[in-house]
Amino acid sequence: MTIVNFTPWTALIGGACIGTGALLLLLGAGKIAGISGIVSGIGTQADKGWRLAFVLGLVLMTAVLFGSGNIAVPELASVSALKLVLAGLLVGLGARLGNGCTSGHGICGIGRFSWRSIVATLVFMAAGIATVTVLGLGA
Repeated sequence: MTIVNFTPWTALIGGACIGTGALLLLLGAGKIAGISGIVSGIGTQADKGWRLAFVLGLVLMTAVLFGSGNIAVPELASVSALKLVLAGLLVGLGARLGNGCTSGHGICGIGRFSWRSIVATLVFMAAGIATVTVLGLGA
């Protein structure tokens, strides 16, 4: 596995953009930018407008960036559609069981000094490190 075009500066800028967006949503609307909560609320909450706009913005900006040719698209030709769907469902189930996703806990929860989010993020990180170690995916 090769990381293409990674520099610490792009990671820093990307992280600052995500943190700024989460902060603006919290200060401006009093909402937490956890993706699983936003998406699950589209069908159940009365305030669908901002939720749809948020998700649409994520999708459209991703399409613009990939379409610009400045971001390398990972090679997924060897992964079946069934595995991708199954992986997506498992991620969704994990977010539901964890009462939030990695973005909600790691970015927004830790920023609000939530102990539950701090513990959840430590568990996410430990599971990721263990998975990479066991499967031998490290550099």
